[in-house]
Amino acid sequence: MPVIRSLAAATIITLGLTVPAGALDELTVMLEWFVNPDHTPMVVAQELGLFEAADLDVKLVPPSDPSSVPRLVAAGQVDLGVHYQPNLYLDVHAGLPIVRIGTLVETPLNSLIVLAEGEIDDLSGLAGSKIGYSVSGFEDALVGTMLSSVGLTKGDVELVNVNFSLSPALISGQVDATIGGFRNFELTQMRLEGHPGTAFYPEEHGVPAYDELIFIASKASIADPRLPRFLDAVERATIYITNHPDEAWALFIRAYPDLDDELNRVAFSDTLPRLAKRPRALDHRRYERFAAFMVEHGLIDTALPVADYAVALP
Repeated sequence: MPVIRSLAAATIITLGLTVPAGALDELTVMLEWFVNPDHTPMVVAQELGLFEAADLDVKLVPPSDPSSVPRLVAAGQVDLGVHYQPNLYLDVHAGLPIVRIGTLVETPLNSLIVLAEGEIDDLSGLAGSKIGYSVSGFEDALVGTMLSSVGLTKGDVELVNVNFSLSPALISGQVDATIGGFRNFELTQMRLEGHPGTAFYPEEHGVPAYDELIFIASKASIADPRLPRFLDAVERATIYITNHPDEAWALFIRAYPDLDDELNRVAFSDTLPRLAKRPRALDHRRYERFAAFMVEHGLIDTALPVADYAVALP
């Protein structure tokens, strides 16, 4: 532990950071789930003192109900939320005054998973199969698009709601495939349980690429000076993680020692290439393409201007 603390202090000096005197500005970030390697940039920013150097006292709060995150952000009960780009469109069209202000994980993580030891070795083999899912709507659209890439339709499969028991339903044979499992977690978890899986990626089968995890704020707060300081600290942390992955893992498990196991170690490594190195950056074309995808599949009725969904802070 003393070595890690010395490393953190040395890193602050190396990065040219100084810890400000006086009270820090509090900032509450509600996560989309319990703390896991997807959140490494925020954890490392805390452990290295990067938030403190930005005059911020950041609180990371897991949600009691993940679906409540956008509503709590919209109501101003938390300052920021970690959310999903596809869900952002649904929430904005439902009237929630929220907007994306940054990106955390810049590639899709969602995947369609089958057992590696099974008989399905390509998407065409899904004909006549049962596919388990957790959330209707968006995941239906993913499945339909992926199937169409090999000449199948949703009518060629049976969709089965397995709630959030994706891997257990697949391993037990209740379903032949699942949609909704994150490729950086479920595949490793299945392997560790003795049932390795094979993943098919939506973005390689007709689904436009999207940001899996984003930071959202209420539209009324986008001029809040704390927000760019937060994103700058997250960027510094992400670059540090990229340059020093072993030290970053040590910092992560120092903060959350209960996550020091093989599943999280592998997930940590698998997640690092997917972290947004420029969290402030906004790809307008990516947001336009995905809005068009949502309209095409009847998930929203019209594509609004990108500024209604996402902004790049000055």
